[in-house]
Parts: sequence; C-alpha cells; structure tokens
Amino acid sequence: MNFSRPLILASSSPRRQYLMREAGFEFTVDAPNIDESFPHELPVNFVPKYLAEKKALIFRPRINNEIVITADTIVILNSDILNKPGNREEAISMLTRLSGQTHTVITAVCLLDKNKMDCFDDHTKVTFKKLTRPEIEFYIDTYKPYDKAGAYGAQDWIGMVAIKKINGSYFTVMGMPMHLVYTHLMSF
Repeated sequence: MNFSRPLILASSSPRRQYLMREAGFEFTVDAPNIDESFPHELPVNFVPKYLAEKKALIFRPRINNEIVITADTIVILNSDILNKPGNREEAISMLTRLSGQTHTVITAVCLLDKNKMDCFDDHTKVTFKKLTRPEIEFYIDTYKPYDKAGAYGAQDWIGMVAIKKINGSYFTVMGMPMHLVYTHLMSF
C-alpha cells in the first residue's frame, strides 16, 4: 500500500514488523533503546499508553515529514502486570499463573509527526486452558519467549494448543491492533 508519507516503525519486534508488512505498509525500522520503567502509582490500564508515548517522544526532535509508530503491549492478570520474563524460572511462573485463567492484553500505539501525536489502545481478553508443567517447559525451552509480555506469543505453539478463547483482536495480542493502526494512519 502506498502511503503518502514515510513511516518509521520504532520497534524491534519481528511480530509488529510482520503485521505492518502484511497490512501493506512500507516503513523503516528505528527501534529506540529506552528505559521502560513507569510510575508505580500509574493504573495498570494506562501503562501501555504511557510507554508507547515515552518511546514516541524520543523521536520528536529529529523527525521531519515522517510519521513514527510506537507500541507497547502488557499482559494483566488480577491487576498484576506480567512483563517480559527475565529468565526461565520467571517464564515458568508466568505461564503457571496464566494456566486455566482469563487475562487481559492491552496494546497501545502512538503515531507521532512534527505537529501532533495520536495515542490509542485496544484491550483483548484471552482464556488459557489448564497447562501441565511439561507443556509449559516444552514451550519455554522450544520457543524461548523471553521477549514477549506474559511469556507467550499467541502465534506460537502455545497459542495453538492453549488459548481456548479470545474476546477481542488477535492482532492486539500479537502486539499491534492493525484495525486501529490502519484507521488512525488513514486519518492522520
């Protein structure tokens, strides 16, 4: 798809890059290396927007005609944020907690150009079947989900065998609510 302005996808996520390409967008990748901390008093539902905006604002001084696209995804279980696991034990703990439960995935996106910023988010409920310890270990050892919020990717093996139900956008769970990205870019 020919978009009239250059797009910069500020993400090193292969999933976000794949989704943008599959939606027909041409873009360059410029992933910022930022501190992804956030104020602890910030309500969990606001964390993804806060981080997506934080990533976008890094680009403000150096953009001309481009539109920068940033995103952040979190997994929430019982008001707790399950970030990217730091190691195998954390990944096992996260998937054990998600096993047999329904959790919320929120992906926020910010579009930024020289004159304005448009931030939005999408919420999706995901229900996992009960997982056995061998299933969890197989998934972690085979797919190494250390770069994924909640220690899983819906597009991986675990999504195929463990996700019983999704209420919302599958692509939000993958890390980019493409239906909203497309609509917001077209009106930007």
